Amino acid sequence: MKVFTDTGEYFGDIEESILTKTKLFGWRVRATKNSFLSKVLGSAKGVIVPHQLVKSIGDIMIISRAAVPSYNPDEEGGAPKKEGAMMKGF
Repeated sequence: MKVFTDTGEYFGDIEESILTKTKLFGWRVRATKNSFLSKVLGSAKGVIVPHQLVKSIGDIMIISRAAVPSYNPDEEGGAPKKEGAMMKGF
């Protein structure tokens, strides 16, 4: 399933769900070619998105853009800013 931000950017593809004993914890999202994640992550293969950041699930998943690390390729090395990022790389 494809994942997009609430601003319309293609984010990546769902790889699997992460369950605890009693609830859905989050989603493992893989960086794919031409995705926002592939630009931001560098060597990591993807991120774990907490389920609280998911806004909608249907044919696609929409996540909150506010939690996504900001990316500016004009800054030093284009490294993502960690401000407000609630996701973990894998």
